[in-house]
Amino acid sequence: MANSWFESVAVAQQRAKRRLPKPLYLQLVGGTERGQSMRDNEVAFTELGIRPVTAGQSPTRDMTTEIMGQALSMPVLASPTGVQAVHPDGEVAVARACASRGIAMGLSSFASKPLAEVIAANPQTLFQMYWAGDRDSMLERMSRARAAGACGLILTLDWSFATARDWGSVMVPQSVDLKTMIKFAPAVALRPWWLLDWLRVGELPTFGVPNFVSGDDPVPGFFGAYGTWMGTPPPTWEDVAWLREEWGGPFMVKGICRVDEARRAVDAGATAISVSNHGGNNLDGTPAPIRVLPAIAEAVGDQVEVVLDGGIRRGSDVLKALALGAKAVMIGRAYLWGLAANGQAGVENVLDILRSGIDSNLLGLGKSSIYEVGPDDLIIPDDFTR
Repeated sequence: MANSWFESVAVAQQRAKRRLPKPLYLQLVGGTERGQSMRDNEVAFTELGIRPVTAGQSPTRDMTTEIMGQALSMPVLASPTGVQAVHPDGEVAVARACASRGIAMGLSSFASKPLAEVIAANPQTLFQMYWAGDRDSMLERMSRARAAGACGLILTLDWSFATARDWGSVMVPQSVDLKTMIKFAPAVALRPWWLLDWLRVGELPTFGVPNFVSGDDPVPGFFGAYGTWMGTPPPTWEDVAWLREEWGGPFMVKGICRVDEARRAVDAGATAISVSNHGGNNLDGTPAPIRVLPAIAEAVGDQVEVVLDGGIRRGSDVLKALALGAKAVMIGRAYLWGLAANGQAGVENVLDILRSGIDSNLLGLGKSSIYEVGPDDLIIPDDFTR
């Protein structure tokens, strides 16, 4: 396609909006309640200024790093997101894109593609789990992930099921049956290219989650798995420590927003933490992760790898997160928009935009490595942190 390339994540979002049926697009941009936290995730970055230099810049810039034992070509990982019906190739396309750009990806336990298929596309795949079901079923999911070759585990704790927005939540269908097709036909008719993508591969969007299987049970639907998760009592920190011990390898706790909980995650044996508010989809009013990052990094940054997840849209955002104490960032909506806009190539496009932006900002700051950036490179308002 002649105009398939896009020059910014904002343009990727515009193209995703033009290509996806409205209900599906709204699922990508929805937050919780009034959307305060979701907006703050991005707005917070605009409050941080940068102090550039004008001469003496390094002719080369090193962006490589390592997270959870995985060598990365730049300090960016793909955050685990659920069923990726924005494109037929879904998580496999994301895995291939990440592999081609030398970064790791997180694979949701609510993903639409099987672990083995995704890991074959990118051996640097971290498996994500929720505390869902009994311990035996969780052990089985971990065992399957380990056997498939997952290189680390992400335990997501940053969602309290508070998903309704003031303007009304968009409902996701449980299955694509005749009744559902009739209901959504007007929206799909306005975006025929999205449906044609599926028809070309002889499929319709599916909502099965093959990585949530327990025993010899059939693959559950998204809402069946979701119901299991919602019906499971929340974990204690002792439960987190048990899961980490049973996994035995690199282990990230995702959803940390407080210093005391960052310390608890370290005590539980986490090798990494993700400072995250679930993309603004958890409790509205939770500060943007970049606002709470400095205090968390200062408290535990020498004991655990600190990753920021939330609001990353450009390379300068990545550098700001690193300057305030993160070792790397995770992206979610940004790559989903690229996937919707142009499949694997669209995700690669987004990653290239971030890489170019990181390099440009390192050059402008006069740095030869991402490890050289710090708070002194930023202009930080007195009331910025929380």
